[in-house]
Amino acid sequence: MDRETPVIVSTTAESDEVLGQIAYALLQKRIAACCQISGPIKSVYRWDGKVESSTEHSCSIKTTFQHVATIISTIREMHSYDEPEIIVTPIVGGSTSYLKWIADSVE
Repeated sequence: MDRETPVIVSTTAESDEVLGQIAYALLQKRIAACCQISGPIKSVYRWDGKVESSTEHSCSIKTTFQHVATIISTIREMHSYDEPEIIVTPIVGGSTSYLKWIADSVE
């Protein structure tokens, strides 16, 4: 993937406060253009051999591929989960002006 490819990094946490702290850190580092926090959501998942469920919040982080490694390490440093959800999805199309704004908003 090209360094300039726009991507969305998705993660979840137990509260919007935790995600807000992560979002502000990413924006202050200029490695994210926008972080959208939503929830609560109900997550049902397998953990330690059992089916579990919990209430969480989700965060969609708009950035470019060149910043993914730093975003992942920042999430891991600030997150309370042993294994936080971190998924990277390339943006394959969209508003040309919005995608340019993402690129212009990150260093």
